[in-house]
Amino acid sequence: MFSEYKVTEIYCMTDDFCKEFVLQQRKYMIENKQAKHRNKPNRMSDVEIMVILILLHSGGFRYFKHYYKEHVCKHLKHLFPQCVSHNRFVEREKSNLIISAGSGKNVT
Repeated sequence: MFSEYKVTEIYCMTDDFCKEFVLQQRKYMIENKQAKHRNKPNRMSDVEIMVILILLHSGGFRYFKHYYKEHVCKHLKHLFPQCVSHNRFVEREKSNLIISAGSGKNVT
């Protein structure tokens, strides 16, 4: 397992990546001005979701559900205080293009 310092370092690198990715993405995306979007903030950020998935794949866990419920929600609660339910996490993961493109189908 990773130390708190290492998790924080991974979080910072992931956050930097996401910021740069969004800047690059905006250059090439066509904005749909007719579609209305709700701008309700999510409890967990995209970066937190990515960090949890990076830790999953780096830690040798086999099943995401067990890892999330037994490790993240219990032992890493102080690092991720806004944890959502497993089902909500999977929904958010799938709706996030950055995450779902790199995580594979066997995560859940």
